[in-house]
Amino acid sequence: MVGYAKIRYMISMADRFRTDPDWDDLRVFCALARHGSLSATARALSVNHATIARRVAALEKTMGEKLVERRADGYVLTDNGRRVLEIATTMETAASALAGGLEGNAPAGLVRVAATPSLAQCFLIRRLGGFAAAHPRIDIEISTAMRSVSLDRHEADIALRLAQPLDGDLLARTLFAIGSAFYGTANWARRIAGGEPPVFVGFDEANAHLPEAVWLGRQFPRARLSMRTGSQISQAEAACSGCGIALLPHFLGRTATGLVRCDLGLTPPSRTLCLVVRRSDRRTPAIQLVADFLSACFSEERSLFEGA
Repeated sequence: MVGYAKIRYMISMADRFRTDPDWDDLRVFCALARHGSLSATARALSVNHATIARRVAALEKTMGEKLVERRADGYVLTDNGRRVLEIATTMETAASALAGGLEGNAPAGLVRVAATPSLAQCFLIRRLGGFAAAHPRIDIEISTAMRSVSLDRHEADIALRLAQPLDGDLLARTLFAIGSAFYGTANWARRIAGGEPPVFVGFDEANAHLPEAVWLGRQFPRARLSMRTGSQISQAEAACSGCGIALLPHFLGRTATGLVRCDLGLTPPSRTLCLVVRRSDRRTPAIQLVADFLSACFSEERSLFEGA
């Protein structure tokens, strides 16, 4: 019964769109829902704040509903706003496919993928060239924000997360566990083997809440951090230069030139890698195609990620 009521509501909302459609208002509304603030939305669309506010207010007037609420940390959708976003996103996807042309039945459109900076820059991007050549009508956008990007707010279509999702109506494929170890130069490995206490490269204060940083701090509470950075990529670079030992996922430590495993007598906990999509998108051809490709990439090279 709930599903039937939702369908009736969506049909009635679609009817409203047909009475007074304004695609620009809907496009701006979708962008605000994704980015969460006027400034971020304005940057993404290359317009000013006033234009964003005016477009959203015009859409609310057309719909006769309050769609967004302003809070201290940005804008959030009302219940009506989330319903409108679901329909508007479907329209946006269709418009993107039409922009790619009407020839053939190949999937088309923009698919946005969210991943950690290290996964994106050190694994994913270099493997997408073949996909782009095979599927010229699908465009891929990679988001490497350190914060957790929301699929519920349509900030992305696919998310690679290091934990099972707890938010929203989402579907998750559990891929495998990503193992980690201590990596440093051969010189540091010899010094550790000789009994010298380790000096680490770790996360800065802004990222001290991350599980890797918390675990390292608990295991080595008095150890020196010779360098603090905001990403594991820069930590790997610092370790390569000899600054200290870095706790890195295997796929990063094993591929970084000049790094070897350093045995500190501890096995760091692994992180579960999940590929997540919205349940409503499970049959969207372009999203499904990208999701299957990414899943296959990880499956073929899982030995790069798992502990030996």
